[in-house]
Amino acid sequence: MKAEELKSLQAPIKQRYRDEPKTASITLRAKGKIGEGVTCNVQTGKALVEAGLHPATGGTGLSACSGDMLLESLVACAGVTLRAVATALDIPLRDATVRAEGDLDFRGTLAVSKEVPVGFQQIRLRFDLDTDATEEQLATLLRLTERYCVVYQTLNQPPKIDISHCVSK
Repeated sequence: MKAEELKSLQAPIKQRYRDEPKTASITLRAKGKIGEGVTCNVQTGKALVEAGLHPATGGTGLSACSGDMLLESLVACAGVTLRAVATALDIPLRDATVRAEGDLDFRGTLAVSKEVPVGFQQIRLRFDLDTDATEEQLATLLRLTERYCVVYQTLNQPPKIDISHCVSK
């Protein structure tokens, strides 16, 4: 896709966000279920993941959205960590569903408004547990899952990210 094609595709979307700012705010969601052993099955709906623009920014909806993939990564990591912690501490966990949802305002991403930040404004992570664990065990399970979930910790305490490039001629 060339720049003009993208601009042409996004122009009406940007105008809608200028005219109706609330239409730029959406909530993305991801869901996963713990599997056998130390695994978490994340519903992506794609066998081979091809990332592309979200429909709210001009995408067709046929490709995976990186925002969805970020939430799916959080769900997968939290589910695997939850299962690992439960296993390590012998906390009975018959089943668990992990859900993440995040709020975005696409006016920032599409440069419609400089006042709107680019990226998620809030992310919520929820665990629905089927267990006979005590309240103390549950508190420990969630505290250690939070502590050892790499994706959660990365999002909660973002690292410095260095960007570089290489030009091939």
